[in-house]
Amino acid sequence: MYYRLKVAGVERDLPICPLNDKLSIGAFVMFGDVELTEACAAALAKIAPEHDAIITAESKGIPLVYEMTRLLGRNRYLLARKMPKLYMRDIKKFEVKSITTAAQQTLYLDGNDVEYMKGKKILIVDDVISTGASLAALEHLVVESGGIIAGRMAVLAEGDAIERKDIKVLGKLPLFTPDGKEIE
Repeated sequence: MYYRLKVAGVERDLPICPLNDKLSIGAFVMFGDVELTEACAAALAKIAPEHDAIITAESKGIPLVYEMTRLLGRNRYLLARKMPKLYMRDIKKFEVKSITTAAQQTLYLDGNDVEYMKGKKILIVDDVISTGASLAALEHLVVESGGIIAGRMAVLAEGDAIERKDIKVLGKLPLFTPDGKEIE
């Protein structure tokens, strides 16, 4: 089963994947799809609020914010990692529960990124907003680091997230029943 999605002028067939015995989701993955990543990044960059830097959570948002940063003529974006790395110092962390991840996760920021964010307007970007848990974790990291939230953006809003007025999105991704029917 597939769902035909058109976003930023690009069409893709998304596999419908069971999340549990009552709910399925359309798997939106930009990894490896340069055309889709570039189109979505360009569309988001056009409507992005004024900001000093962009932050995303590892990992599906990385190619998106890289391309947005490049298109906007910047040289740095920020990344909240899922695991601390050896090079990271003075790490800041926050717990998060995402709809697409079975277990609780922790997001980590390098101390250099924390220092960089202080007093700067930070734009939060993700590929898909669903429950808002990842977004909330990024918001917490930005605020705790002394950054100012410039805005929130995503390529798609899944389910009820489309009703949120605090997030700019390019389109809606419906939720599905186990047999692949759209949930209205």
